[in-house]
Amino acid sequence: MEYSTIQYRQAKDGIGLITLNRPEKRNAINIQMRIEISDCLCKLEQSSDINVVIFTGAGSSFSAGFDLNEFNNPSIFDELFKSSSKYHRDIWKFSKPTIAAINGAAMGGGFDLATLCDIRICSDSAIFGHPEVKFGAPPLYTPLRWIVKDGIARELCLTGRKIDAKEALRIGLVSEITNSSDLLRRAIEIGETILEAPSDTIKYIKSYFIGNTEKGFEESFLIEHDKAFQDILLPKAKSGFSLRNGRR
Repeated sequence: MEYSTIQYRQAKDGIGLITLNRPEKRNAINIQMRIEISDCLCKLEQSSDINVVIFTGAGSSFSAGFDLNEFNNPSIFDELFKSSSKYHRDIWKFSKPTIAAINGAAMGGGFDLATLCDIRICSDSAIFGHPEVKFGAPPLYTPLRWIVKDGIARELCLTGRKIDAKEALRIGLVSEITNSSDLLRRAIEIGETILEAPSDTIKYIKSYFIGNTEKGFEESFLIEHDKAFQDILLPKAKSGFSLRNGRR
């Protein structure tokens, strides 16, 4: 898959790597990048060879957020809105696990991208924030509050203040911090650990990550236990459990 604003490659067996590739713009997310990410995810959705996807950034930034130059051109506002609406939903609804390997600044829309992934790890140089609130752009609140809870999410969205890697770990935004040189290796290791489970089981788990966020206990339990028991667990028990059973 050849693109102009992202790079895609297979990092390891079963693991795809999407690199935001506008380092001269601190990987600012423009219309073309959103279209390309959506297209890449669509192709990976259909691929039986890739079951985990990692996002990272080229150079020293994860992403500085949306490319503000595009907001100076009213003639593209319709395309700007449509590409943004589709791109965010495509990441959130992607049926396979996603890992954000945050290698530097994740600001504004870059912060949002990180929160839409299932797992986040970062380098010790990472910073996060929603500075866009200062010029009138409301940040995404709901994915952030699912991760760090309401109080902290509200404070970060309202103040736009920056937090460093240590604070991100403390509040549960990221699960671990690594040296920059180890970040991608560690993300791949996490991906390989995920792939030790059968792919149909992982996709089933991911489906209720997406669908159960606002459900109560009983509704969630019916999906996470009763349906999983009948549709996933018992069929595997009948055929005999084995490592990576059903992965391919």
